Amino acid sequence: MSDDQFADLGLHSSFCRTVAKMGFKQPTEVQAAAIPEILDGKDLLAIAQTGTGKTAAFGLPLLQHLTAIKKGRAKPKCPRSLILAPTRELALQIHEDLSKLCTGSNLYLACVIGGVNQNPQVKKLRAGVDVLIAAPGRLLDLMNQAHLTLDETSFLVLDECDRLLDMGFIPDVRRIISAMPKQRQSLLFSATMPKEIVRFANEILDQPIRIDVSPKEVTVAKIEQYAIMVRNAQKRAALETLLRDKQMQRAIIFTRTKHGANKVCRQLNASGFVAEVIHGNKTQAARQRALQNFKHGEAWILVATDIAARGIDVDQVSHVINYELPHEPESYVHRIGRTGRAEIGRASCRERV
Repeated sequence: MSDDQFADLGLHSSFCRTVAKMGFKQPTEVQAAAIPEILDGKDLLAIAQTGTGKTAAFGLPLLQHLTAIKKGRAKPKCPRSLILAPTRELALQIHEDLSKLCTGSNLYLACVIGGVNQNPQVKKLRAGVDVLIAAPGRLLDLMNQAHLTLDETSFLVLDECDRLLDMGFIPDVRRIISAMPKQRQSLLFSATMPKEIVRFANEILDQPIRIDVSPKEVTVAKIEQYAIMVRNAQKRAALETLLRDKQMQRAIIFTRTKHGANKVCRQLNASGFVAEVIHGNKTQAARQRALQNFKHGEAWILVATDIAARGIDVDQVSHVINYELPHEPESYVHRIGRTGRAEIGRASCRERV
């Protein structure tokens, strides 16, 4: 293997220079496995968690493919490729990451999500888009309004497919895919592979290459995990005691419900902490403002429901606190994975006895 391991995967020198400038010296496991197969035109079924580098795994070969075939601007309302994500936050994160990867190119990206005015999105679609990143609900709305068509979209990525399933989006995804050409390249990424996803993959993929880079351990090894057993009446005091620890530099606190998230955030701010809250009932503008304040340090505590368990990329989260445990083990893994991106991570589980 040469010094440039990304070039060995088949990536063009321009993209190799871009990833080098971004500080990436070698591909992750999912990138090394997926990029050559995608460049070869194969359909792909990949089991990979958030934080494994999967956005670049599908993004780099997609951008290279589009650069090679690009002949002028894409036709109005006819995106050349489509990436579907389960949440607005994940869609925005993918858009941000791909925008960095195609710096200096003449590719046009757009992101369509609900919770914001659709007019700027419609304007971009009319101008022609090479890569469209979308949440299913808003995408179907725009299709129904004849603001875009997918009959010439030849590249499809489904990211966090198990989350699409959990959130009830699979019927919408089926309607979206039915509007696309049968001759296309399709990639499906999922952190878990329940039977429903396997059946769905068999429907939409054509002789896919299967890649499994799921961790051999249930949770990330470098995350220290603690369980603190307290009665319900003691939870607020115990939480505030934890947050006053000097090692607690940037924390995400998870609750089960939106009401619970609002209550915890309100109580923390009343006690002198600086906290933001994010959940599905917040407007997109409010969610983005809360996330930006957390990312940039204006608030060092983020209280969230599981909408934040996937698709939110914030470095140096020192602690994750499960104020209420989730119903599914997979959600717990994704929650504590928010701190695995820091050099040292700690996760606490707190539940009444």
